[in-house]
Amino acid sequence: MKMIFLVLALIATAVHAEEESETTPCDAVENDVQTLECSVYGRTAAEDLLKDNYQTLAERMQILYGKNPTQLADITAKIKAAQQQWLKTRDADCAVEAFPATSGSKAFTIAQNDCIARMSDERSEFLESIGQE
Repeated sequence: MKMIFLVLALIATAVHAEEESETTPCDAVENDVQTLECSVYGRTAAEDLLKDNYQTLAERMQILYGKNPTQLADITAKIKAAQQQWLKTRDADCAVEAFPATSGSKAFTIAQNDCIARMSDERSEFLESIGQE
């Protein structure tokens, strides 16, 4: 029995170490091209997490309100409308934040990506908090 726990602990440690050793475009950024690649990576990661948390929220609402189709439809519609409005607001706010740079330039794209990543991370945390006990 102790051997099984030891093996499981070693596997868990190896998996954790492998996850930590993965490199990203944000490691050792030294120039504008790498900064742009890092901003794209950050935006993509944040938007993927946002999508996952939105889907998890939908699943959580199904568990909480699945026995009452009227309530489920109501909360689902409200969450969808709120998310669509939030996305429009996020994109508009990030366009304003990136404004001093010329649209289409590296500086503009980096600023916009960083803003979208930051705001998406904040929204992910909010979505994650809804319906938690």
